[in-house]
Order: sequence, then C-alpha cells, then structure tokens
Amino acid sequence: MTTAPYLALRPTGPGGPSAPVGREELLARLERALHTRGRALLTGPAGVGKTELALAEATRAEARGETVLWLATLPSDREIPGASAAALVASVAATVHRPQPGGRRREPRPADKAAAGPEASAVFDELPGPQRTAVAMLCREAPLDAGGWDPIALRLGIAQILRTLTRRGPVLLVVDGVQHVDADSADLLRFALHLAPPALRVVAVETPEPYGEAGEPYRAPHRPDDPHAAHLWVPSEADVLLVPPLHADEIAELLIHHRLPSRMAGRIHRASGGNPRLALAVGRSLADARTPVHHAEALTLSGRARDLARQLLGAAPLAVRETLLLAALALRPSSTLVRRAGRPNAEADLAAAERAGLVSLAEDGSVTFTAGLLPSTLVHDACWAERSAGHAALAEVVDDPVEAVRHRALATDSPDEDLAAEVANAADLARRRGNSALAAELALLAAESTPGRHGTRRIARLVDAAEEAARAARADLAMRAATDLLARDAVPSDRVRARLAVLDTAGQGLTGLDEMYVHAMEDSEGDTALRAAVQLRLAVKYVLADGDPQRSRTAAVESAALAASMGDPRTAAQALTVQARMERALGAPDAEAVLAQARALELAERPLGIRNAAQILTIRHALFDDRLTDARDELNALLPLVQRRGSVEDTIELFSTLAAVESRMGACAAALAHAGQSLALTLEAGLSPGPAWYTLALAETAGGSFARAASYARRSVQASEEEGDRVFLSRSRYALGRVQLINGDVAAALETLRRVQADERAQSTVDPSMLRWHEELAEALLAHDAGDEALALLDEVRPVAARLGRSTVLLGCDRAHALWLAAEGRTDEAAQLLTRTAEAFGRAGLPLERGRALIALARVERRRRRRSAAQSALQTAASVFERAGATPWLALACESPAGAVGESPGGGSGGEEALPALSSLTEAELRLARLVGQGASNQEAAAKLYLSVKTVEARLTRIYQKLDVRSRAQLATALRP
Repeated sequence: MTTAPYLALRPTGPGGPSAPVGREELLARLERALHTRGRALLTGPAGVGKTELALAEATRAEARGETVLWLATLPSDREIPGASAAALVASVAATVHRPQPGGRRREPRPADKAAAGPEASAVFDELPGPQRTAVAMLCREAPLDAGGWDPIALRLGIAQILRTLTRRGPVLLVVDGVQHVDADSADLLRFALHLAPPALRVVAVETPEPYGEAGEPYRAPHRPDDPHAAHLWVPSEADVLLVPPLHADEIAELLIHHRLPSRMAGRIHRASGGNPRLALAVGRSLADARTPVHHAEALTLSGRARDLARQLLGAAPLAVRETLLLAALALRPSSTLVRRAGRPNAEADLAAAERAGLVSLAEDGSVTFTAGLLPSTLVHDACWAERSAGHAALAEVVDDPVEAVRHRALATDSPDEDLAAEVANAADLARRRGNSALAAELALLAAESTPGRHGTRRIARLVDAAEEAARAARADLAMRAATDLLARDAVPSDRVRARLAVLDTAGQGLTGLDEMYVHAMEDSEGDTALRAAVQLRLAVKYVLADGDPQRSRTAAVESAALAASMGDPRTAAQALTVQARMERALGAPDAEAVLAQARALELAERPLGIRNAAQILTIRHALFDDRLTDARDELNALLPLVQRRGSVEDTIELFSTLAAVESRMGACAAALAHAGQSLALTLEAGLSPGPAWYTLALAETAGGSFARAASYARRSVQASEEEGDRVFLSRSRYALGRVQLINGDVAAALETLRRVQADERAQSTVDPSMLRWHEELAEALLAHDAGDEALALLDEVRPVAARLGRSTVLLGCDRAHALWLAAEGRTDEAAQLLTRTAEAFGRAGLPLERGRALIALARVERRRRRRSAAQSALQTAASVFERAGATPWLALACESPAGAVGESPGGGSGGEEALPALSSLTEAELRLARLVGQGASNQEAAAKLYLSVKTVEARLTRIYQKLDVRSRAQLATALRP
C-alpha cells in the first residue's frame, strides 16, 4: 500500500533539495548505493517512511536534470498479468515524474504518447514493429491476438524503451510497492534491468509480507522455488537499506514540521514506536481534541490513530492476533510464557508478527511491541471475556506472585476485599523492590478492586494510589485515582492529597489547572499542614505558569511559616528554597541567607528528591555566580546516588544542570553528552521536552552546531508556549536570540531578544546573572545601529550587577561597551577594554567568553588597520576554542574577523587594508552597503534588515559621505577589492 508522503522535509545544504526528518544519513547511503551499484532496495514496515525517502531521492535526481520514472503499484496489481509493466510504459509516455496524491497512479491511456510530445513519441517510434505491437497489446492499445502478445518481443521492447531513455541522459526508476508487482511484470522488468546500461538507476520500495500469500503465519512469504521471485534483481547486502523507526527527538521535529503539539513528543514516540505515520496520526488526534490533553491525562488514541493500528494488526491471521493479545496482557511477555498460557504455536505466531514489524523478539524469547499503540489497541478492541480469559491463563503460569495477583485481579470484574488486600500487599512488595511504576498500577488496582461497601477503605487506597503514582511520575494513574476519589464522599484532607498528587505529576504543564488549585485551597481550610503544602504548589505555579515571582515569594513565605508552625521541616525547606529562588530573581540581598536556612533544614531532614531542593538550588546559584568548579564537583558527587535511588525527574535535573555548568565552563563534549542524556530521559518519561531542549541548545551553542542550537531553541520556545511555561519560554528565547546574533542574523536576534527583555521585565526579574540577555541585546542593538539604546541598556544593568556583586555580568557589559566604543570610532579605547576583558574572562575560568572577546578584539584591530594584532587575537581565540572542544566557535574564529567585503576567510590580503575606507563604516552600515552594492533597492534593503525605508535612506547618506561616493554604481565600485 502506498500513501501520500508526510513530506517533513528540511534543507540538507544551502538552497539544496531536502531530506525527510531524521533521514539525512540514510538518504546519503541511498545515494552512495545508487552511485556504486545502480540499485537500491528500501525495506521496512508500513508507514515507516520508505516512500518519502524514495521521493526525496527522486527530487534530487530531478534537480540534477535526470529523467525520473515513478511506478506506484496497488495491491490489486498482483492479480492482473502485466499491470505494472503497462503502468511503467504509461509513465514513460506521460513523462510522469511524481506519484499522484495518495499514491494512486493514473490508468494508462492511449492518448498519453501523443500528449507527451515528440520526444516521448520517439522512444516508441524507435521500436521495431513486433516489439511496438507487443507493447501496444500490453497497454491495450491494440487488440490481443488469440495467442496473446509475443513474450520475447515484449521483453525486448521494454528493455529497448529503457535503453532509449538512457541515451537522452541518466534515468532514475522508482518502483514503489515492489511486493505488489504481478509475476509477468516482474519477469519483464528483471529482463529489462538485466540489459539496462549503468545510466539507469533503480530504487525499489518494499513492504515485506510476513504472513504468506494465503495469510498463514507458518508459510514463507516468498515462493520456495525462487526466493527472489518478488525482486527485480537479486539483491546483495549493499543494495538493501532497512528504513528504521525515528528516534524520539526526531518524532518531536516531525511534529513541529507539521505544526502539531510537540510537548508530548516522548509519549507520542512510545505510542507510535517511532513510526512516522502512526506518530502523525496520534499527534493529529491530540491536536483535534476538543480540549488540550494534559500531561496527567491519557493520550487521545482514537480516530485515525486507532484505525492505522487496526490496519497493521488486521493484516495478521486470527491465530497471530490471539497470541499477540496474550502478550499485550502480560507484564513481561515472552514466547515461553505465552505458549504456557495456551498458545502452543506461540513461537511461530510471534515470529510472523516480528516479520510484520509488530513486535521484536530477544534471544531469551522476551517480546516487545514496536509501538505502544499496538498492545493498547489489542486490549481496547478485545471483549471482556477475551481479556478475562487471557489474564486468568497468565495468572496460572507466571512465576512471580506479584504478577499473579495482578492477573487474578484483572481477570474478574467483581470487587473482592480479600483480593484487594492481596493486591495492596503486592503493591507494597513492588515498592520495596524499587519498581515504582508497577507499585502505582497495583495500588490503583487495589482501590478499584475494593467493594463499594468498604467506602472508607476504598478512598484510603485511592489516596495511596494517587500518591504512589506521583512518586512514580505516572501522571495518568494519578489522574485516574484522583478522578475516582473526587467523585466519592471523601473528606477534604483526602481530596487535597489526591489533587496535590496530580499537581506533582504535571511537570511544566501547570496552565489549565487553576480549578484544581482553587479546590485544594478550599479543602485545606483549617488544616495547617495541608495548607502549607498547597501554598508550596501555588508558589511554583505562580512563577512557572503566571510569571509572577512577587506572588510566588509571598506564597512561599506563607508556606514556610505554616510548615514551621506544624514542625514539618521537609515542607518548610522546600518552601524556603522557592523563596530563595524568587529572592535571587528579584535582586533581594538576603536570598543567600534564606537558601542557607533551607539547606540546614534539608541536612536535618533528608528530602524525598533533589528536584526543587535547596541543594540543587545552591548548585544553580554557583552556576549563576560562575563558581563553576564548585558546582560541577557537587553535581558529580550527587549523580551516582541519584542514578541509583532517585526518580527519573531527579536524574534529568542533574544531567540538565551539569550540562549547563559544562557549557559555561567550556567542557563542551561533556556538556553535549549530559544534555543528550537529559533529553533522552525526558522523552522516555513522557515529560515536556521544553527544558531539555533549552539545555541542549546551550550545549550545541558551546560545542556542537549553531544551526542545531537554533533548532533546539525554537523547539523549546514552541513547547514552552504550549505548556504555558513562562520561565523556560524566556530562557529558550534567550538561547535562540543569542545564537541568531552569533550567526549574524541581527534583525531576528534583535526581535527575539527584545521579547526576552519584555518577558523578564514583566516578571520583575532584577538579577542579571540568571539570564544574561542584557549584553546580547546591547550587541544586537549596536549591530542594528542603535548605539544610544544599547548604551542606555548597559548603563541600566551595570549598577544592579555591581550592587549584587555579579562580576562576570560586568565583564559581559564591558565586552558590549567596547563594541559601542568601536562603533563610535573610538577604536583605541575599544581595543584596550577588550584586551582587559578577555584576560578577566580567562582568570574567571570562562574560556568561551574569553574567546568571544578575542574575536571582537580581532575585528576592532582590523578596523584599526593593525593586521598583525588582529591575527594574533584570532589565533589565540582559535587555540582557546580548540582546547575547549568548542567546534562552532573554532569555525567562527577561522572566518574573517571583521567580515569585510573582499576579505579572505583566513584574514589574508585584500581585506580592509586593501579597502581602508571601509574601516570607517559600522557593521550595520557595512551590511547595508553590501546589499545596496549588490543591487538591492531601498525598499528591498529595508525589508531584508527589518528597517524603515527612512532609516535606510539616512544610513545610506552617511555611507556615501564616509566613502565619498555619490551613486550606487560608485558604491558598488568602492566595495570591490
């Protein structure tokens, strides 16, 4: 079956054709196979993106001027002798280069050759009479003789058509759905390809048929007398390219390309198994939902998503589906377990399912579904009797008493107190084993198995289930438990505890939960301990969702006081931590003292986790203050302990903070590794990827790729907007604006950084060390020829940084101020200040900042026409970046330091020394001069630089005066080296 391409394409080079998301390397392998062997077979399960990959290669071939023939087969073709060969002839006649929407091809028509023009007609006119007649019979353009067409003439005719096409230039033939090619056509094409010259390259797209021609799982899918009967050539290992599922991060990018919500990319990846078609179906289900699906809710797996899963499962024989249902019901499915549970042919059934891409089988026989949507759909579509029988059979054969109790509980729909007590005990055992996810599931199952007459006991178990789900980060189970409890006559304290469990699993997605906070406040009235807990959650909400640190601090102060009055040091420590965080943001002088109080309480009462704990905030304060060695040492000491005993969210927090520290201190390779681990864990846990993408943007900016950094920052912006996370929205915009500025996209950087400025001011953030946007915005303003505004911004932030003792913030301001001096023509002062600033950054242990200041110094020295000094500064910067592993910065240091027209990348002759007048232009003026010199009108230049036409005219007047020219022609001449 062929489908419309998902067409999530992105550039692989400047102005070049595009590749599907996550397929750049595979597309390169495809091109190498075609170049060296002329043949390639793309294979993989349905929906994995084989057609899209072939289409990308066809697009590239077409861009090179090659002839592209696209043959898209249909399942019914297999039963029609010669159908595919006739379609190929029709595609030649009609010069079809692209599949029709939905993978449908147009039926051959006699008028095609006439409509195709004289060149296509010549292909057929060159055929000898018998061959032309045989081809006409094949396409039903001539009546069939009693004996049918001449098979030898037809073979030679098809081969001659392809040879004639290749004489006019290279030809790429794509056969999409080679498994549907009828036997006669396969024989004709094999013969033609055997005689074809090297100029004909072929891509075959195959979806393997695992169940045999009769739909039986125990029959080989190909004819035993000819194992290659369905292939157009005998494929070798080098020809066959398996198209794998996409990784979770690639699924997120795919969703973004299709303007679908990316905040649940991890959960969508688990549901789809990385299959692009399934992922997009799930993503569209979420997008089409009447109300946004929250992290604490189950995914909406209805409509198209379920239908696609049913199509994949429906192709399997009934016996295979019954075996798969048992595997779906088991906690740890294996072929042995399923066989013992009543499926004697389990191994053969599962092997057939593996060939179909539904499951994967390990050496020990353990079974893993390739997509979470598959077992979900199997269970969803099975009737109660089937599910009950399956669980009952599994309960008899599993070797773990915890699993046996689970299956016995799921096999009955009658509440039973004895059984509920057994399940509750099993939940405790699972918890002691460290399996928090299973403990949460069993705790909820125990509550649901409790008879209605034991209402108080059921409510108590629902509270336990909600809190167990919160500890396991199982938002869906917490919501189920809370929903059940809130529908019952529970006391206020139980309602509050259930709601707090839901809030604790919401992650960054606190927007839309206002009603839950309101009810929690109402129900906690008169209960000081619970009110302290609710106020603590409100303090977090006020800063994350509302962007109001003042209100957050007030709530945190109240929570700490209430907790202290109840002798609850754990809640008091958490509240004081939030208070210290807000005090720091608001520039209060006692932030460190408050944090010390929280730290002291934590030492006396060990916290349940490190996320939002005083210990991790102490480390982050060290990061803000650039006490980076201290921060890294503390994190490295914590990491082994958290990895052994902590929650996944704690581990994510540590990896993320460690990556931020290493990015700042220039340990670039380690930063990239830890940021990648943070993202992988985030997506695996189904949490919002916004914070992890922000961290990865920082790490990529330091040591990876500026382009990837911008991509991750944009993803973080989108996810944070979807979540309503004001804190990380501001951070991700800062990361994006910074990399835009470094890349020279000044107009975009200015727009982005102005939004950061507005966000931070709206949140009343005072401390400039927490997000260092001031120096970046000042530099963007200078590059945009807004020197007065840049100077005013620096004059505004300097006193605050000095009062708070933020010495490295002042160094960043010094770098920006030096650029202002250079823009004003005071290059001697600028060079001196940049020299001092670079040295100070070096002493502070900030190699990347030192290198950045040296690049700025090199540009200023070039403007001073001190070529040797500029080259020395640039070489020193390159050495600094090389030691740090700062790959993108090293590449930047190897470019022209001033970016002047005519300057060689290495800073050789022909730069500003050859054009001394250009040294008088600011960078903003130089950019405008280049555009105008290349022929841009004032309106075009204004649009390109995001300026008004009047500003362009005024700036152009200054350029004319500085260069002593009077026309655009003279300006273009002055810009030539």
